[in-house]
Amino acid sequence: MNNLKIAFIHDWFTVNGGAEKVAKSILEAIGDADTYCLFDFFNDSDRNVILKGKKTNTSFLQYFPFCKSNYRNYLPLFPKAIESFNLSEYDLIISSSFAVAKSVKTNPNQVHISYCHSPMRYAWDMQEDYIADVGNPLKKIIIRSILKRIQVWDKKTSKNVTHFIANSHFISERIKNSYQRKSVVIHPPVDTKFFTPGDSKIKGDYFLVCSRLVPYKKINLIVEAFKKLIND
Repeated sequence: MNNLKIAFIHDWFTVNGGAEKVAKSILEAIGDADTYCLFDFFNDSDRNVILKGKKTNTSFLQYFPFCKSNYRNYLPLFPKAIESFNLSEYDLIISSSFAVAKSVKTNPNQVHISYCHSPMRYAWDMQEDYIADVGNPLKKIIIRSILKRIQVWDKKTSKNVTHFIANSHFISERIKNSYQRKSVVIHPPVDTKFFTPGDSKIKGDYFLVCSRLVPYKKINLIVEAFKKLIND
């Protein structure tokens, strides 16, 4: 890849989560690449771990008021923001996408490989989960309308991708159902120095789930399920 000019684009850098660890591995694999994202609010520690201290190229959303704490409120502007990047000078574009990164504009002379963590959940099959807590009926109608437009745009821009990579067979099926596109499954990397097989005989009087506390992870449903299991 030494002769290729490569751009790497990730949706956004706000926390050091699973998608960011995949981004780290991709960047280590491809070497020198210019990195783009909608906005970047990494602290110094996460920047050093994931990006080796490098700054990213951000969109206009980076400078919007309260973006750091309430970036999801700018969802209607995400399509415009991702399409604002001019990556025409690059030979190869690699996107790490769970929202809109895969929709970056490309031209026929470029190769775009998209590692897809998931088609945009709130635009597709988890739409109702994301608006469940919205109490105002009129606001729900408006949000549904926005998400429907984003869904149409999301499917249309899937044509910008030359090759899809899915992080699991489940996501591969979601890519097929959402975009009618085939994908190759490459599972996320595992830190085998940190995660090692334990003693399978060890048991405790507890259940364990590890996850970010975000609505679509449904931690409340997991808690209720195990409470019911115990009570029954």
